[in-house]
Amino acid sequence: MSIYGTMRTGVSGMAAQANRIGVVADNMANVNTTGYKRSSTQFSSFILNSQAGSYNSGGVETHIRQHVSQQGALQYTTSATDLAVNGNGFFVVSDANGTPFLTRAGSFVPDGEGNLINAGGFQLMGYPLANGDPNVVVNSMAGLTPVNITQNALEATPSTQGIFGANLPSNADIVAAGDRPSDNVAGSVFEAKSSLVTYDNLGNEVILDIYFTKTAANEWEVTVFDQAEAGPGGGFPYGAGPLDTQTLVFDPANGRLDGGSPNALNIAIPAGQAFALDLSAMTQVAADYTVMRANVNGNAPSAVRGVEFSSDGTLYAVFENGDRRATHRIPLADVRSPDNLVATAGNIYSIGINSGDVTMGFPGEGGMGTMVTGALEQSNVDLADELTNMIEAQRGYQANSKVFQTGSDLLEVLVNLKR
Repeated sequence: MSIYGTMRTGVSGMAAQANRIGVVADNMANVNTTGYKRSSTQFSSFILNSQAGSYNSGGVETHIRQHVSQQGALQYTTSATDLAVNGNGFFVVSDANGTPFLTRAGSFVPDGEGNLINAGGFQLMGYPLANGDPNVVVNSMAGLTPVNITQNALEATPSTQGIFGANLPSNADIVAAGDRPSDNVAGSVFEAKSSLVTYDNLGNEVILDIYFTKTAANEWEVTVFDQAEAGPGGGFPYGAGPLDTQTLVFDPANGRLDGGSPNALNIAIPAGQAFALDLSAMTQVAADYTVMRANVNGNAPSAVRGVEFSSDGTLYAVFENGDRRATHRIPLADVRSPDNLVATAGNIYSIGINSGDVTMGFPGEGGMGTMVTGALEQSNVDLADELTNMIEAQRGYQANSKVFQTGSDLLEVLVNLKR
């Protein structure tokens, strides 16, 4: 056996154990780092070819394995912008240069410009919803923009669509022509009335008065007026004619709208946009007039008071007047081999050759994990395991140092043979 080979083998063993201690040190230092994924040291033998009658000692090589796919425990917080992924997937974040990265660290807070950033200073990325549903590129991060929660402050959005559903009593009296709301005469007779708030182009409230009048068996007239045109006392006659009138026809067999019946109102909001009110949920059964659903989009000018995330990744801006507007949808990214992602400072990961290509999706869809709001994923480091690994590495280092020391002693004996 070569004495020099023995010493080199001892050095190789000490270097390997030093690497292991370094990994343990990193894990223990980040035991409280949000979203941190521990690493472990794996050893593989390095054997040299030997001939009969002699043995050439080799050494040991170390390989660092990341346990990125191992889920950390969730800790719930009181912050609405704290996010965690339960299952597969990563948040997409970017640095100041716009370079995208993946992370599980979801402790986001708004910076001075209103962008949501995590503890590492990276911006959360999402798809803007200003132009409707996002166009998601499944295998690319294209189309993502920094999520900003203040860019909608003091903006007004005109109403363009809404949904109204109610039950009309089937036993209501029929009103003759000439006395109906569509005639707009004093004393117009109707069965039920509801009012809806909509918004014009500048965010002013435009209240619509909606009247329901039975005109024949299984037929109802729906008439809409601008409340601002109401006569003295708030009723008929209005100063201007109806904004729209339709006749709903119900199927007597089930009380739902007949297939040939109109199912929407098309209203031109004064100083606003064309407004479509969906009436497909209307029914006619033997019960009192009951409103079951009334939703209208748009909002008045108001500052953003806060934000809310839904479980499907949609970010809502909550305005001071109580309105909510969907502004972004937060995707998740995943790769085939998360443990082979390239770890970078700031608790982020880059896509590498061995990790596989990225796949984009939304929380809870296509194998992606769910997004938990008001929670943070804790480090997956187990202190007990790390302390055990540290002791083992220390003992291994000491043992390898003894091998080196023994080789040194043998070399000294060999040198002294000349004396």
